[in-house]
Amino acid sequence: MKRTRFTEEQIIGFLKQAEAGMPIKELCRQGGFSEATFYKWRARYGGMQASEAKRLRDLEVENNRLKKLLADHKTWPKPGSSKTHRPERERLSASPSRMPR
Repeated sequence: MKRTRFTEEQIIGFLKQAEAGMPIKELCRQGGFSEATFYKWRARYGGMQASEAKRLRDLEVENNRLKKLLADHKTWPKPGSSKTHRPERERLSASPSRMPR
């Protein structure tokens, strides 16, 4: 997972400064990030409080954990399928010559 230089709390602080009227170019220059990054943050965290951002991060971590668990589960062998399963035996036993009359 990519690390960021800023925490969610810091990002929300920058967004609140912009909402308070600070020019975005000035805010970006002082914070050391690009305007594109600011707008990306605004799209993601706009209107959030710090506690909501922490909850979002926790949910994303849990979602990634569950996705990995599901991916691992899909690679498990299916019930009833094993290396000892021999379909040719089933075909032999179901042949008409062996069926009782």
